[in-house]
Amino acid sequence: MNKRAKIISYFACGTILGISIMAFFAFKPVDKSPNIDAADYGDSRGDGRSLYKWYPPELPKTLDFAGEKMPLEKWDVRERLEREMMINYYMHGSTLYILKLSTRYFPLIEERLRANGVPDDFKYVCVAESSLQQSSLSPVGAASFWQFMKETAPHYKLEVNNEVDERFNIRKATDAACDYYKEAHSKFGSWTAAAASYNCGMAGYASQCDFQKASNFYDLAFPEETNRYIYRIAALKYIIVNARNLGLVISGNEAYKPIKTKSVIVDASITNLADFAIEHGSNYKMLKLLNPWLRAHTLTVKPGKTYTIEFPIDTPLDTQY
Repeated sequence: MNKRAKIISYFACGTILGISIMAFFAFKPVDKSPNIDAADYGDSRGDGRSLYKWYPPELPKTLDFAGEKMPLEKWDVRERLEREMMINYYMHGSTLYILKLSTRYFPLIEERLRANGVPDDFKYVCVAESSLQQSSLSPVGAASFWQFMKETAPHYKLEVNNEVDERFNIRKATDAACDYYKEAHSKFGSWTAAAASYNCGMAGYASQCDFQKASNFYDLAFPEETNRYIYRIAALKYIIVNARNLGLVISGNEAYKPIKTKSVIVDASITNLADFAIEHGSNYKMLKLLNPWLRAHTLTVKPGKTYTIEFPIDTPLDTQY
């Protein structure tokens, strides 16, 4: 065998030996030592490294929505709630982000619910609808916190056109949602039904009541999205209210605070919103962040009409937070 052939042969043998060693370690069975109880196997591998076990979160003994008791004594109700609890509890990143956003947006939402005479629990409907994402836009065109459709918005006094889309105005959209809930509550006599109808429509809820000869949400069968809707809202409420006890901890300055702003009343058309922002000591980016309902580079103001545009108050970061 010539020198070149010997080198190739040695190299091949070395490669095979290396692969064999790696395979031995890679595929070596985990040592289930006799001193590890099989029932406990999975908590530890005996080497100090913990392994995770996942458990369903414990369900509350009682739960209500807007003061209306959820009948957890019914097996189907309990199982539906448990499903939503598990799914939403284990979405840790999403839930933590919602918790951070809730301290920014809940104060205004709560104030508008209170002013409109709608139960505080409806703020969790907002969470279920949009995860408190102000810029949220669904594949079918439902927009922002309350996921109003473009066609539905004008019925609840929300202006939608090429320049203005008040579905993205948290104050006005919350007032519009309150108008819907009060109308639905008057029709069905239940806040739970009013919330469920927000998903399937008042006509949809009424048709199911007529066909099934029942009116209580928990006694009715709906398409799957509506079937899950109230349980998801209730699960989100429970998780947010009991976040710290469930191990979801946002502390100190980690929570987002409401942005401090100043209001500018506009009663004349604006031909360039970027220039307008600069004139008020800000910039176009900040104007869009605080006023996402402005959808174009211009704003046409009709005679007798006014708009309120928010700009940030120039404060140090530590006082903003």
